Amino acid sequence: MTERLADHTTLRLGGPAERWVRATTEAELTAALVDADTAGEPVLVLGGGSNLVVADPGFDGTVIEVATSGVEIDAEDGPSCGGAMVTVAAGESWDDVVALAVEREWIGIEALSGIPGSVGATPIQNVGAYGQEVSQTIARVRVWDRTLRGVRTFASADCQFGYRTSRFKADPGRHVVLSVTFQLRQGDLGAPVAYAELARALGIEPGERAPLVDVRAAVLALRAGKGMVLDAADHDTWSAGSFFTNPVVDADAVPDGAPAWAQADGRFKTSAAWLIEHAGFAKGYGAGAVAISGKHTLALTNRGAGTTDELLALAREVRDGVAERFGIVLVNEPVLVGVEL
Repeated sequence: MTERLADHTTLRLGGPAERWVRATTEAELTAALVDADTAGEPVLVLGGGSNLVVADPGFDGTVIEVATSGVEIDAEDGPSCGGAMVTVAAGESWDDVVALAVEREWIGIEALSGIPGSVGATPIQNVGAYGQEVSQTIARVRVWDRTLRGVRTFASADCQFGYRTSRFKADPGRHVVLSVTFQLRQGDLGAPVAYAELARALGIEPGERAPLVDVRAAVLALRAGKGMVLDAADHDTWSAGSFFTNPVVDADAVPDGAPAWAQADGRFKTSAAWLIEHAGFAKGYGAGAVAISGKHTLALTNRGAGTTDELLALAREVRDGVAERFGIVLVNEPVLVGVEL
């Protein structure tokens, strides 16, 4: 039976794959990569499908679904323990790992609760939310290098992490993540809360700490309120998450009244959601099969019968409208397969 990408992506869009391989072990994963690369076939490595926009005609090549599993824990329980080294297979659910960390009282990823997708995708995008990024806790990333055809291990410092980027994203397709090792501190209080909205939800000041379980619960509630927790019955969650990244611009390019966060290079990060809303695109904007989420301006959603072409037309309208109004060109966060924005 032909597999459709729409059945494996959170947008529920995308046509069939020419060939589909489900790899449940590292050996199966690397063998499938070698076979496809030797044959010169195009390859799409698929994790959780949460950050992916696939063309309506589908993918003319081999889709390799990463379904590997396993969690290795190097830690000692008890109040004197300094923390844990946790190595997780690329195919594991990211939120399951966050839930495990909160349960075991490991600090550093609690604010990343509720993010869909697999562990293997997290270092590629340097996934982040509510003041945390995975780069803050990643010790090393183990990959299959498709150019050298061998396993390599990158220490965190060699991953070239930046805002929603890494060396793996900068050299797309070359490195396929096999496992990620996280270094997590131990305790029942989460890391200092850096995000004002989360601090307000917890009833604390920014920089203060709250119990891990409370942080996770607050983040899940905030994400659910924005349609960012998957729910098959809620079309506001049929998205790829935030479609555009927050732009980083020179100080004089930040519009009057827009949020601005100083960066190490002297520039400022501003809010893509603010730009979109003030360019005239409100929550729920759009007609028919695709629309901006009714809960979150950054999410472009499939209302149930949409197509990728329709979604991208809306994305272009939003991007071009922001550029015309503010002179800032928004950049898409999801990976585009077989399409261009």
